[in-house]
Amino acid sequence: MSGLKLFHTTDNGVTEVMPRLADAEADVQGLVEAHMETMLGVRFLASEYVIDCADAGRIDSLGLDENGAPVVVEYKRGTDAGVINQGLYYMSWLMAHKDAFRHLVRDRLGVSAASQVLWSAPRLICVAGDFTRYDAHAVREHRRSIDLVRYRFFGKDLLGLETVASVTGRTPAVRRTRRGAAGLPPVRRQGGALAELAEAVDEVLLGLGDGVSRVQRKQYRAYQRLRNFACVCPPQKTKLLVYLKADPKEVDLVPGFTRDVTGLGHHGTGDLEVQLRSERDVERAVDLFRASYAAA
Repeated sequence: MSGLKLFHTTDNGVTEVMPRLADAEADVQGLVEAHMETMLGVRFLASEYVIDCADAGRIDSLGLDENGAPVVVEYKRGTDAGVINQGLYYMSWLMAHKDAFRHLVRDRLGVSAASQVLWSAPRLICVAGDFTRYDAHAVREHRRSIDLVRYRFFGKDLLGLETVASVTGRTPAVRRTRRGAAGLPPVRRQGGALAELAEAVDEVLLGLGDGVSRVQRKQYRAYQRLRNFACVCPPQKTKLLVYLKADPKEVDLVPGFTRDVTGLGHHGTGDLEVQLRSERDVERAVDLFRASYAAA
């Protein structure tokens, strides 16, 4: 279980500290949608999206995550045994109507984003007052990527989110990448020190805690819990580049090892670049990996 993440939703001071549930489901939905990229690492696309099918229905929120994967977000004020099945129903509809989603992405984010939707890794995020142990077990029986997120309000302008369970979808694309621990095919074919280095990084990142998932894109591999915390690029000739969500301003930057890339274009997400050339560098970077994992 991840730690509780608190988000200020206004600039006013907190007048009470006792955790509480929302007065209505719409209160949770409205706040998360207004701050979705900050809270979930998901770019907001649409609210109450009407689906065209025999049973009809409305998807609470639609979004696109940091890696370009489609995201369905469903909300419940308290504990509701139906939230997972409802979300999975909407996700199945989404996967059967890719053109409709592409058009939505194109209208909101542009043609480039619409052409790069990552259909191999769709996600369902359920935000609710609580979940049962049966919910946590149920998500492990599905083939989809599902995150169960518990919320609490603190006072009037503080919202806390806590990941209760996070399961990676078992799609064919994911199974193929898992055959190689490093998940970086060009390096695996070449063999040698960089292949071993990539394997070591993969092992460390996956071992940081429960609920770590990997998403393969052409330009990088993302490691995420609810949000990306590390992105590993295919190695260059002499080094492996890893981008982290750790704050560069809080790191003692070392030339040739760490670099602040805030505002600089690069593949993946994160403002701290770590350059790895040996397993000794991996050992040096472990604390940075942990800091980024905690921040996510």
